[in-house]
Amino acid sequence: MSIFKAYDIRGVYGRDLAEDEFYAIARAYAQFAGVRGGRVVVARDCRKSSDSLFEAFAKGLVDEGVDVLDIGLASTPMSYFANGHLKADGSVMITASHNTKEWNGCKLCRAGAVPISGATGIKDIERLVAEGVAGEPPWGVGSVAKVDVSEAYAAHVKEFAHLGRPLRLALDFANGMGIAESAAFAGSDLSYDALYGEYDGDFPNHDANPLHVETLKDLQALIRANPGKYAFGVAYDGDADRAGFVDERGEVIPMDFVTALISQDLLASNPGAVCFYDLRSSKVCEEVIAAAGGKPMMSRVGHSFIKEQMRANDAIFAGELSGHYYFKANFTAESSSMATYALANIVSAGDKPLSELIAPLRKYSQSGEINTKTSTPPAEVLAKIRAAYETKAKVFELDGVSVDAWATEGWWANVRMSNTEPLVRLNLEGRTREIMEVKRDEFLAQIRA
Repeated sequence: MSIFKAYDIRGVYGRDLAEDEFYAIARAYAQFAGVRGGRVVVARDCRKSSDSLFEAFAKGLVDEGVDVLDIGLASTPMSYFANGHLKADGSVMITASHNTKEWNGCKLCRAGAVPISGATGIKDIERLVAEGVAGEPPWGVGSVAKVDVSEAYAAHVKEFAHLGRPLRLALDFANGMGIAESAAFAGSDLSYDALYGEYDGDFPNHDANPLHVETLKDLQALIRANPGKYAFGVAYDGDADRAGFVDERGEVIPMDFVTALISQDLLASNPGAVCFYDLRSSKVCEEVIAAAGGKPMMSRVGHSFIKEQMRANDAIFAGELSGHYYFKANFTAESSSMATYALANIVSAGDKPLSELIAPLRKYSQSGEINTKTSTPPAEVLAKIRAAYETKAKVFELDGVSVDAWATEGWWANVRMSNTEPLVRLNLEGRTREIMEVKRDEFLAQIRA
């Protein structure tokens, strides 16, 4: 299986990738991105293999005449910030994000934190590596300089805070890079108690992946053992570009509802602005954004696509169902600490707990994402869905095939292909549970036929 993925480069360290591969990838990245003779930010997470992979990547950049700005141990949002703040020509984050400890990889950007994806360069970099770029004579001689952006990033994030009263949070760092991200709360009206607040690339307590509900159990237990103490809880993934939230009772908050509330906070000071929600999100996102005076727009799935749509439409914010929250203010990239402040702003503005602010959003019935492995080519399944509904409802192809019959029948559906497996993914929502179940079963019958 190739380590060159749709959105990043990732594999099991020692099996799929090692220092030699990273050296080659660095040289290919420098050539493809046109950063020879320029400056590139390089950061890394706390995985056991990240330091040696950093050394290999830095050596590859230096041999391409690049000056490396080493910001050290950092969250992925910090690496994006450093890219823009330092006016670098590109940035590289060495991480495997939410994957388990055996994995590592890297996320590549151009200047301004513009991501390089499979569609915009990762495949070209793969080709250069395969053609033997690592064996070429050095193009130049760059340098490596340590740069600390932690205080600048913390100050930048704090500009988002406008709390009506002090709040205390429960944070689960999962021994990962949320620890670095939390520096933005120091000296503010947000205080916290932490779980697993020591860096450990073995992630000994649980996987650093808030998308898996079982990883939230310790955070939920802390909150439930201390009723009334915490306004809400936050769980971070390994590189802290994703965040999962639980309310003051320890109940998991759907990530599209978080998108709705963050949009509401930002629109209070940016009336009329564009906010994106990913196309799998509940209809309430569109409704809340519009009610708050914003312009709701639907995005396709995947950070590189979302960032491109945000830039094209001058959007101030986007939320993805996977727990990524994107801010124009952070160079159109993720910031889990900005997301935390935005949610805290909403909670602290009144006397209602977060669970009561969320309750009105729980008005429709969602199927959740249902994956089907199919022997029929997924593209043929999508074509069949499109043909079945294009004369009955609004059909569009932003990402896979979406069918919108909300105005007439009270439901919408999206059917899309996996980027990496022969899977078809269904997301469907209805005004009522009965509508959702009937349409869900109808779509699944067609997908699985």
